[in-house]
Amino acid sequence: PFRHSQRTVPTVPALWVTQAQQRWASSLPMNTVVLFVPQQESWVVERMGRFHRILEPGLNFLIPILDKIRYVQSLKEIVIDVPEQSAVSLDNVTLQIDGVLYLRILDPFKASYGVEDPEYAVTQLAQTTMRSELGKLTLDKVFRERETLNTNIVHSINQASDDWGIRCLRYEIKDIHVPPRVKESMQMQVRGAGHKEQAQILASEGQKTEQINKAAGEANAVLAKAEAKAKAIRLLSDALAEQNGNAAASLSVAEQYVSAFSNLAKESNTILLPSNSGDISGMVTQAMTIYGSLAKQSSKKLESVSPEWAMEKSEELVPPAQ
Repeated sequence: PFRHSQRTVPTVPALWVTQAQQRWASSLPMNTVVLFVPQQESWVVERMGRFHRILEPGLNFLIPILDKIRYVQSLKEIVIDVPEQSAVSLDNVTLQIDGVLYLRILDPFKASYGVEDPEYAVTQLAQTTMRSELGKLTLDKVFRERETLNTNIVHSINQASDDWGIRCLRYEIKDIHVPPRVKESMQMQVRGAGHKEQAQILASEGQKTEQINKAAGEANAVLAKAEAKAKAIRLLSDALAEQNGNAAASLSVAEQYVSAFSNLAKESNTILLPSNSGDISGMVTQAMTIYGSLAKQSSKKLESVSPEWAMEKSEELVPPAQ
């Protein structure tokens, strides 16, 4: 397909070359002295059995009998289907892979004399290079790094094909077939990853709901404590307003005084006491004096407001009789 010659060319198996893949140039022309070479073709001429020159497109003249057209090379871009082949990845998975190779003849002289069958040589080189590059990658990377794999194959082919006058332009992997069991495992892995992601989302939502409920519970607890404290203050206020309320308050202060010193003695061996710590009555009297001053200030503030407002607030503080 690259050239035509009167020499015997080894038969290429039908697997490699099909009728659709053949790029036929013009048939080997005879030396008619005056020759017209088509565009994008190069005709290699031998004189008395040795290379003489390459005819360029257009009008050319040859010497009869002495000059003979030995090869015709096409300079167009050539597309070659690389047949499917087996390859083993780095993690020992057998793959079936095929591709398409795009190349062009840059030097008709090397393409004619550097290799016997350029197409067959490039096809074999592409297959061996593809197997070598696949052996460096795991199965996951083969699918993720196809562009890198294609680039490496092109680079490797061009290193070897320079002596053949051929330049590989592109290589594209068409299909990658994995064994059925490996395919099933990959599908199960994808489904498992989806279930895992869904479980993580549900766990996150559950944690969020738990935090919201915890915050709401803490807020309700604080509100309940505040309401209980307010209720205790109202009950204490009502109790102090009743008869003998001051005596009850004095007794409560004395009990708390004694309890406080008792707790201090339990928690530490060193206790700092006031100078009159033994005078409980004096401490109670001092506390009741402070309470009386605060009560008088509250009474003055109530007198400064309107009687109607004071009566309304008094009704709110004193619970109705059952």
